[in-house]
This record gives sequence, structure tokens and C-alpha cells, in this order.
Amino acid sequence: MRLSWTLSAYLGRRFLGGFVFAGLGLLGIVFLFELIEVLRATANREEVDFGIVLALSLLDLPLLAQKILPFAMLFGAMFTFARLTRNHELVVARAAGVSVWQFLLPASFLALVIGLFVVGIFNPLSTVAASRHDQMEAKYLHGTASLLALSQGGLWLRQVDAEGQSVIHAESVSQQGLVLNQVIIFLYEGTDKFVGRIDARTATLGRGVWTLDDAVISNLDVPGRFFDSYTVPTSLNLEQIQDSFASPESMSFWALPGFISLLQEAGFAALKHRIHWHSVLSIPLLLVAMVLLAATFSLRLSRRGGTGLLVAGGVMAGFVLFFMTDLALALGLSGKIPPILAAWTPAGVSTLLGLSLLFHLEDG
Repeated sequence: MRLSWTLSAYLGRRFLGGFVFAGLGLLGIVFLFELIEVLRATANREEVDFGIVLALSLLDLPLLAQKILPFAMLFGAMFTFARLTRNHELVVARAAGVSVWQFLLPASFLALVIGLFVVGIFNPLSTVAASRHDQMEAKYLHGTASLLALSQGGLWLRQVDAEGQSVIHAESVSQQGLVLNQVIIFLYEGTDKFVGRIDARTATLGRGVWTLDDAVISNLDVPGRFFDSYTVPTSLNLEQIQDSFASPESMSFWALPGFISLLQEAGFAALKHRIHWHSVLSIPLLLVAMVLLAATFSLRLSRRGGTGLLVAGGVMAGFVLFFMTDLALALGLSGKIPPILAAWTPAGVSTLLGLSLLFHLEDG
């Protein structure tokens, strides 16, 4: 039997309602935890009032919504299918010749559309809020601004010490940021009084110092002096430099490929940004997989009165998905597996698992 447009629209409306209900419920819970966490982090900061705390929590909400989206899809679909089966609506549809694959089609199509909307429209909008959140967090929680900027003209670093600050420019880097090439260091007294510059072939980051090779030191009142090797104290370390890059969560899906190319041209691996881009790209497939998994947990269990098993199965599926995603991302960031495999494994495995279970339950 061919699935009618009327039945498709009805199933789609019920599924969309269940998804919105589950999504709003999960988002409300996560927002409360985020608000409590920000309150705890700002408890000893008198200059941070509740308005700033609320703003920080709200600005983080779009990113949190994107993270809980697969779980909202899973629980929303389970809730919808369980209600339809409990009310015998799917029983009647199947008695009329509608297969499980046919009445899963509207939900799968909506999941795909929601995923494409998140990738193409919601993600770029959420990165605006995430970028503003990072700026406010650096200002009110950490008290520091970004140390690093990257452009087509090279790498710029800022470091501050007791005597003033210095700005470092390098045309490229090697060894993931440990060595800067073709370096210029602009020296300042205080925050804005320029006192000199240092030109060097390379600068190697050590423990508390930059070691410069073939350095020429030029001061305002002193002729340039050449040194085979010269050291400049620094409070920076490799982790601070790498963490100062714009976080991938604060960059639009459409802007990430260009920034990744820029990082690679500068000499960085850009693993975190590549994995995040592929993770966002895999969202539509992951949401469709959640619909398939929800069907395996809800269609038969609810008909047999196994509500407890339904809830337990859904929670277990969510836990396994969370664990598998974290494991794949950790392996990807450590370089153990390729970034594409790390990002697409949760979506791919979930899809194959959902399809195999449905084939076994319905056609086996």
C-alpha cells in the first residue's frame, strides 16, 4: 500500500510535536545546570552581577541546543512512536498494509530537514552567540583577552610581563607552534610606548623564554646590534598558544574550511577544527539514525506493555551514543584515527545499528 499524503502529514505533525516537547524539556534542564555552573564560577567576582550571569548562560544556549539535538530527536521519536502504538494508530495503519519503513518515512524526512536547517542556518547563527559568549567569558571569568590572531599576513602573538608588553609577528610556524619563522618582536614600555624591535630568523619556545637565532635588536636611540642567539623571557606556553585560536564552536560552518586552510598554511594541524566541521556536517545523518533507533526501542516494547524497558532502552542508547561520540573525538584529536572517521563514526554506527535492528524486528 502507498502511504497517503494525509497519513504522512498526520505522522509528521505528531513526530514534530514530540521532538519539540523533548527538545524544550532537555534544553530547560541543561540551561538550569549551565546557570548554576556560571553562578558558581562567578561567586567570588563582585563586578559580575546576575544580568551578566544570565547573559552568559543565554549566549551559551544555542550551542547547548545543538549538542543535545540528537538526544532530543531520540527521545522525541520514542515518545511519538510509543503514543501512536499505545493508541493503536500504528496497528491500524499496519493492518491496512503500511509497512514500518513507510510510516518511518515522514519522521526520517523531517529529521533530515531539521538536520540540514541546523547545518546551513542555525549553526552560523549560533556561532555568533558563541563568539560573544567567549568574549564575555574571557573578560569576566578569566580577565584576559585572546593572545593570538591569525591572518593571511602571518601569526600575531601578544605577551605581557612586569616591564610592559610585546607583540610578536611570524610569517609561519613549525612543530605545531614551538618554532616561529621570520620573526619580528615589537617591544613596548607599559601598554602603548614603543621602545624597539627585534628581528630574528627563528624563535623557539622553551620553558619561560623565546630563544632567537640570528637576532638584530633595534632600539630608538641605539644602532642595531646582531646576536647569533638571544633570549626573550615569556610567560606563554604551547598550550596557551594553541588554545588562543578561535574555538571551532564559535566559527560558522561555512567559514571553517577557509580558517582550516589558513591554519594549515601557517603550520598547524587544525585537527580540532576539521573534526568539528565534519561533526556538524554529519548532523542530518545522525538525526535520521536517532529516528531509526527510537523505532527499534518503542514500536514493539510499547505494544507489549514494556514502558520501563522503553525508558531504560532509550537512556542506554543515549549513554552509548554519548560515550561513543566522546571516544571517537578523543581518538581523532589524539591523531589515532583520521578526523573524518572520528566525526562520522557516531552517525554511521548509529544508522547501521538502527537499520539492522529494524530489519531483525520487522522483517526477520
